[in-house]
Amino acid sequence: MKLLIRNLARSTTEAELRALFAAHGSVQFCNLVLDKKSGGSKGFAFIEMPKAGEAKAAMKSLNSSTIDGKTIRVKKAATNAD
Repeated sequence: MKLLIRNLARSTTEAELRALFAAHGSVQFCNLVLDKKSGGSKGFAFIEMPKAGEAKAAMKSLNSSTIDGKTIRVKKAATNAD
C-alpha cells in the first residue's frame, strides 16, 4: 500500500521517515520529494509498505502526530488503479 505523508518539516530526512514507518512494519520504498532547484524537501513524501495491515496501522498511528514540530497528515496515496 502506498501512503502519502504531507506537512513534513523541511528538516525531516528520508532516513528519519523510513525509521518512523519501519516501527510499524516493513517499508519497501521511501521517497522524500525534493525541490529540483534548491535540493531541499518540498514537505511531502511517499512510503510504500507491502502489507496492507501494517500500512493501515502506520496510517492510523502516525496521522496527526507531531514530527520535528509539524503535525503530519498520512493517507493512502491515489494510484492509477484507483
